[in-house]
Amino acid sequence: MSQSTFDDDDLFGEAAAETRAEVEEHLAAAREELPDPDAVWETDADNVLGVLNGLKSALDVGDAVDSVRSAKKAYVLGERADAFDDADDLNAEIEELEELVGDIEAAAEEVASLTGTVPAIRGALQDATAEEEESEE
Repeated sequence: MSQSTFDDDDLFGEAAAETRAEVEEHLAAAREELPDPDAVWETDADNVLGVLNGLKSALDVGDAVDSVRSAKKAYVLGERADAFDDADDLNAEIEELEELVGDIEAAAEEVASLTGTVPAIRGALQDATAEEEESEE
C-alpha cells in the first residue's frame, strides 16, 4: 500500500510544476489561435476591398488574447509565490506573444479603417470624374 505524502515542500514542488505546466498550456493554446501566416499573406480577391476584407478576417486572433492573459495570470501567481526555479523562458515567451498579439490587433484595426475609407475614396473619385465629364459637355 502506498503512503501519501503531505510534506509542505513536496506539495509546493508539485504545485510549482503544475503551475508551470498551466502556463505552458495557455501559451500553446495562444499560439494555436494565432492567424495562419499564409492566410495573412495570400489572397484570391478581385479588388482592393476584397483584399482588405480577407485580410481583416485573416488577422482575427480568436482566443489568443484570453490564452495569453491566462498564461500571464498563472505566471504572475507562480512568480510571486517564488514557485519557479527558472522562469525566464516563460516570461520571455509571454512578452513575445503579448507583443505579437498586440501588433496583429493594431494591424486589424488599421485594415478595418481602410475597409471603410477606400470605398468612400472610390465613390468620391467617381463623383469627381462624373462632374468633370459633365462640365466638358
